[in-house]
Amino acid sequence: MSIIDWCIVIAFIGALIALGFHFAHRNRNLKDYFLAGKSMPGWLVALAATGTSISAGTFVGSPELGFNTNLTYLMLCVAAIIGGVLVAALFLPKLYKANTITIYGYIGERFGEASKRWTSGMFLLGQLFTSGSRLFIAAIAVSVILYGSIHFQFLVYSIIILGTVATLYTMVGGIKGLIYIDTLQILLVVGTGLVALLAVYFSMSSDMSLTQIWDSMVHGQVKVAGQWTEGNKLQVVDPSFRFDVPYNLVGALVACTIFKVAQFSTDHEFVQRQLTCQNVSKAGTALVVSQVISLPIVLIFLSIGLLLFVKYSHSDPAALAHFQGDARDLFPQYICHSIPAGVRGLMMVGLLAAALSSFNSAINSMASSFTTDLYLPILKGRGREISGDNAQMKSSKKMAALMGLLLTGFAIFTAVLQEKSGMNLVDFATGVMCLSYAGMLGVFLVALFTRRGNTRSVVAALIVGLLVVFFLMNARSLFGVNLNIAWPWWTPIGALFSFTICYLGKPGKASQQAS
Repeated sequence: MSIIDWCIVIAFIGALIALGFHFAHRNRNLKDYFLAGKSMPGWLVALAATGTSISAGTFVGSPELGFNTNLTYLMLCVAAIIGGVLVAALFLPKLYKANTITIYGYIGERFGEASKRWTSGMFLLGQLFTSGSRLFIAAIAVSVILYGSIHFQFLVYSIIILGTVATLYTMVGGIKGLIYIDTLQILLVVGTGLVALLAVYFSMSSDMSLTQIWDSMVHGQVKVAGQWTEGNKLQVVDPSFRFDVPYNLVGALVACTIFKVAQFSTDHEFVQRQLTCQNVSKAGTALVVSQVISLPIVLIFLSIGLLLFVKYSHSDPAALAHFQGDARDLFPQYICHSIPAGVRGLMMVGLLAAALSSFNSAINSMASSFTTDLYLPILKGRGREISGDNAQMKSSKKMAALMGLLLTGFAIFTAVLQEKSGMNLVDFATGVMCLSYAGMLGVFLVALFTRRGNTRSVVAALIVGLLVVFFLMNARSLFGVNLNIAWPWWTPIGALFSFTICYLGKPGKASQQAS
């Protein structure tokens, strides 16, 4: 990168750290640090929640997906809107009124302290894989920009750089600072995405008319089961009734919707944003609006991949052949070699914004869960209670630093997992979420809508949900079972087992008191 590019990037990182320190003095207790005192306006939370949804998986992975396939991934965004409406209407009112710092506190009130700890632990385990994979995906682009390669050694260096920056300003500023920072970052992501889309289009417009570009997409190629075949890259709705395709109509309206319900109701990274709103009505509206905003943003980055496929098909056969083999660094390579200085720095800022907005959310939500659901209660039970706002705040910041360190380490681990899985970046980043979502969704459904369940059934349900998804993920590679089920179905299948097991538990004392 040129000097001007570096100046833009350094200025951006400096602004993030400065904002974190600016909000540091406004955190007086744990509710301020983790819930912003439930004082945030709905519109601001909606933009920040959009930033949490639009991660590096969108910035880097969606162009890869557009290059390899078509627009059917947009059906996941439609499912997110439907799932958001369902959660806003049925789940959020109960979770918001519970008045606990984390949503797993509600599970504790419902089933007992041990259930809260197990559920929080499952969330933490899931976040290590989920947000670790997001950081790894962001590191792909950073590695290309800094080192010109995605060799594993350079990926590790890039992961450490990103993890260190995000941990620093997240630890200092708390959730209120993150909401303002995430709002700034999502605006940068949208702006740089539009600039990149226009840059690719105008680089082609002198040689191809809009009609020719459109026809090249309609009569293009898509990658199916690792093989390239003729297909319409502008296809949005896939009506096929198949369970091995992730984004067909049945998969979107049923499986993806259930997956999103799990995400928006059991994943504290997402729910935490809504709990900072002034009331439950604004919380629900913020959730739905954030998903409506996300759809056109995803379309922008998918379209970048579509245009790059057409561009290389007509003008650079060597590049086409290279990226047809591995398109993970498609967009980062374009930024590095085809975007002029200055604008390239802005593109890098957009990438960092997409990467850090989701990673910092994970750090804060994990620190929130670990501190309030596990660390402080365990110390209290051992007679070593940490009391006083200042002492608890210091502990929370230490836990935020610890979570950042753990996530950075797991990002390196997920880099190895993704390469061995053979999945594209987007499917890998979303698929690993199912490991924790399946069990937690079953438990939350029982907790919110029945009077059944107890501590033992909660623990059993969480473990079974995890094992069912693990089996579905690795049925062929580890167990020799020819069971090809697309990732969106992993959560509903696992949740069905989890719900049944949790429901079979007779109500314990905590459940009866909560009822």
